[in-house]
Amino acid sequence: MKTREIHEKIVQNLRQWQKIENASVSSTGRVLEKTDHPLIRLVMEIIQRDSQAHYNIQQMIIDSFERKVMTLTPEDVAEVWELIEEHVALEKKTVELANEALSTIKGMKYLTSQFYLLRYMLADEEKHNFMLEGLENVKKDLYPYN
Repeated sequence: MKTREIHEKIVQNLRQWQKIENASVSSTGRVLEKTDHPLIRLVMEIIQRDSQAHYNIQQMIIDSFERKVMTLTPEDVAEVWELIEEHVALEKKTVELANEALSTIKGMKYLTSQFYLLRYMLADEEKHNFMLEGLENVKKDLYPYN
């Protein structure tokens, strides 16, 4: 498969995916209209925001194929890398705190909802670490860092 065909296939896939993300936003909106329960509302709002973020990420990838190539320069990285490293330390601390909170309430049946939310936050904080590690890998591929 040629590079152009690969790009077209990815763009087609992402456009279909965007339709599903839009449907997810609508679906969560319908749930939000029908409930006042704080836990259900919170979960639906989180999913809705994530779907909106996914749509934006998909659009950025599409634009990188159709409009302007996505570039990252050593100068872009140098300007903010110290601040990113400081943020990495913050994210690692949040993972520690989430794990500590989870181990404190693990197995307590009457705290099931709290345990569920703490597990969600831990997964999200771990996702942030994954994203920052990925950014570090992108940085490593740049001259003069490689």
